[in-house]
Amino acid sequence: MLDLGKRARAAAHGLGLASSEAKNRALAASAAAIRAQSHKIKAANDLDMEAARAADMSKSNLDRLMLDDKRIEAMAKGVEDIAALADPVGRVLASFERPNGLRIERVATPLGVIGVIYESRPNVTADAGALCLKAGNAVILRGGSDSFHSSRAIHACLVEGLRAANLPEAAIQLVPVKDRAAVGEMLKGLGGNLDVIVPRGGKSLVARVQEEARVPVFAHLEGIVHVYVHGAADAQKALTIVRNAKLRRTGICGAAETLLVDKAAQAQLAPLVKMLADAGCEVRGDEATRGIDARVKPASEEDWSTEYLDAIISVKLVDGLDAAMDHIEHYGSHHTDCIITEDKAAAERFLREVDSAIVLHNASTQFADGGEFGFGAEIGIATGRMHARGPVGVEQLTSFKYRVHGNGQTRA
Repeated sequence: MLDLGKRARAAAHGLGLASSEAKNRALAASAAAIRAQSHKIKAANDLDMEAARAADMSKSNLDRLMLDDKRIEAMAKGVEDIAALADPVGRVLASFERPNGLRIERVATPLGVIGVIYESRPNVTADAGALCLKAGNAVILRGGSDSFHSSRAIHACLVEGLRAANLPEAAIQLVPVKDRAAVGEMLKGLGGNLDVIVPRGGKSLVARVQEEARVPVFAHLEGIVHVYVHGAADAQKALTIVRNAKLRRTGICGAAETLLVDKAAQAQLAPLVKMLADAGCEVRGDEATRGIDARVKPASEEDWSTEYLDAIISVKLVDGLDAAMDHIEHYGSHHTDCIITEDKAAAERFLREVDSAIVLHNASTQFADGGEFGFGAEIGIATGRMHARGPVGVEQLTSFKYRVHGNGQTRA
């Protein structure tokens, strides 16, 4: 593990100076390799899926793990989309002149070496590797043991891309062992060679990283995502948005976990619950919700702060906008929250006052995704307040330095 860190640090220096053309050439070659090696990726994924089924992995986690032709193509396209983005390195973020004639520029630079620790989703291997490369960072990837074979097959394609562009192969490294002790070594910083760690996974993983890491962390907390149907909500929009927010893909962090319905929109509660239950979603509700459909199970206190990542949703009737925002503040994870309303003033209050990384008005929470934001992909959704917040794309994977231009000035 220490050797991985040393190689990454050496690669980061060269990669930080690499041209946009070289980085884009590597990304294009990586995407081509993913397509050309799709049969190998699927064969590796079959091994992971077989082991996951034998271990009785949940349906939602199996969905996160599974790769088919469509998802492999999406992975390759995502790498190409990242290549098409403007190079974030070297951007002049600010420029100003001092009274003494000094001209000062704030310029974007790579972060250095990034460690990414993730679970289940093997496509994170491609997303994280490509994003870090585009931003001029070396990266050490530690995928979950359940996606070990899939991640190795994808990583081989990224290395092929680096080789094709004559960039250092150590710029994208994958931890080659399943041993959990490897995570501990990354959290120690690999001898000072890691500059930041990005955890992407369940609550226990993120908690461990935050507690033990000796380097800065881009925290991605669980997605306890709310959809609030305001009293002035359009009934058809509410049905369409809630269905998509919960059921399009239940295992992603942007999936809705709690539905709040305003008492002023109580007439919409029954159709919403019926739609969810008819679609096979388990509904856990408060007393008012249980009274309208026999299929609704009682919601416990724990349900309001649970990320199900499954076809389960908690539903509650709330008394107005303030009550909805109070519930979100008390039980939420500052990830993604949505209001459905035709009342512009209510929407503006919600967007201004709800302290989440992503807040939406009249749109599905499943848009909480770097690709949907035009970032090409994301390395995760940061829910903290330092440096990066929301989808972490190429721009968020940079720092900056100051360039000062003088003409012989000295300080008195």
